[in-house]
Amino acid sequence: MARRTGNKSLQAKLVLLGDMGTGKTSLVLRFVKGQFSEYQESTIGAAFFTQVLSLNEATVKFDIWDTAGQERYHSLAPMYYRGAAAAIVVYDITSMDSFVRAKKWVREVQRQANSSLTMFLVANKADLEDDRKVCNEEGEEYARESGLSFLETSAKTAQNVNELFYEIAKRLAKANPSRQSGIKLHTRATETRRGYFCCG
Repeated sequence: MARRTGNKSLQAKLVLLGDMGTGKTSLVLRFVKGQFSEYQESTIGAAFFTQVLSLNEATVKFDIWDTAGQERYHSLAPMYYRGAAAAIVVYDITSMDSFVRAKKWVREVQRQANSSLTMFLVANKADLEDDRKVCNEEGEEYARESGLSFLETSAKTAQNVNELFYEIAKRLAKANPSRQSGIKLHTRATETRRGYFCCG
């Protein structure tokens, strides 16, 4: 039997950052659509997705901004992470360069985004263990030193993908949404009275 969710309904802005080819879009598509494509085209600028998660504490609607990893789009990134409730910084375990760039992203976001932001460092492509260049401990240690949460994922096998987004949703539901940037709090009472309209 499904347990009833709390009456809290949150809308949260979530942004993915990281180098080109680290699998940001693949992670989002695996989470939102349950799909994986071996040949994912590069994102131009940013792509937008939404997904709703029902937790016991609340219903969380994610507004997900998947940013382009190419250097030429870097200057656009602050538009997406400023005012975000959560950020996922992604690197590829088979690329030390992508790990170095991930650290730069972390520093930039910590400097410029809101202080209450929930941030995860994600080591993607865990299915490519034989080609690993960044050991798990290295990622974990950097995350711990930087005050981030850490997770290894594989968009290809779906390892830890849903867990990542559920963990972020749980943390946002626990936080005080009225004080947190990037979250809108909706009360069920007003929603049910008016019905669920697309554009109220």
